[in-house]
Amino acid sequence: MQFNGKTLSLNQIRYFVTVARYLSYRRAASVLGISQPTLTTQINALENTLGVSLLERSRSGTLLSPQGKALLEAAEDILQAGQRFTEIARGLSDGEGATFRLGIPPTLGPYLLPHILPELHARKPNLKFYVREGAPQQLHYGLLNGDYDLILSPLSSKSSQVVTQPLFTEPLKFVIPSDHPLAGQSLVQPGQLGGEKVLTLEDRHHFHYQVHDICMQIGASLQRDYEGTSLDTLRQMVVMGMGVAFLPGLYIHSELHKPEALHVCEIEGMPIQREHSLAWRNTSPGRQTFRALATLMREIISERLSEAVIVSEMPTE
Repeated sequence: MQFNGKTLSLNQIRYFVTVARYLSYRRAASVLGISQPTLTTQINALENTLGVSLLERSRSGTLLSPQGKALLEAAEDILQAGQRFTEIARGLSDGEGATFRLGIPPTLGPYLLPHILPELHARKPNLKFYVREGAPQQLHYGLLNGDYDLILSPLSSKSSQVVTQPLFTEPLKFVIPSDHPLAGQSLVQPGQLGGEKVLTLEDRHHFHYQVHDICMQIGASLQRDYEGTSLDTLRQMVVMGMGVAFLPGLYIHSELHKPEALHVCEIEGMPIQREHSLAWRNTSPGRQTFRALATLMREIISERLSEAVIVSEMPTE
């Protein structure tokens, strides 16, 4: 650190705080493991650099000067910050001591993370995440701009700056009210869906465009007047008889344990899916950790969610 063109030593600040704590050069020198003359020399050098007297030495002992009292708290903050810096760096040396900013779509996060985060923490207790939700396009933009360290997204990035590793494929299920004429069938024919009123999320979600494409294929009508803001809202709209919908498999697995008011089925000959991948910048210092994290996530998803999704194969290098 520089002060008026002179270098401030972190050790000198530590020496000052230690003397202030014990109000004794002798005890402070003993705690620090240095000689008392060395301690005195370093305190004097710090005072000369700052241009203030930090300590008063008298026959009755050592006291903090008014200037020393004013600077002590800030000096302690500097030492704590230095210790924090050292701890983080030590943790990062094995890639698992940081808090990584993870972005994930709201149509996935609440239905995936409760199944995998507890096990991730159990296996890697020093690995922490600050999770924020966002639409896939926003997540990719935020990743490139440094708002996220890594993202979980159904979009495949075309940028050479982004590394993508597939995690799993999630089916989209066809959901209808329990009193719908097709209720009770596990498979419905695409031709039976012509003219059906299909509800979906608003168009800021990638999910919206995927459902739009499905409707184009089967001749169904996408209802733009009744767009849900969440999967729960979409589900309730179907229950109320406002239309039919496609819902992600993980949502159904997590939320529809006894869907008396709904019937879940599939369209014969039309496997409808979305693939989710973990992505990060190719220049990220944590890229080796992220690659290992993708492997670990696949393992946990395979153990806990194999009945709901299809786990991706590990990519070959």
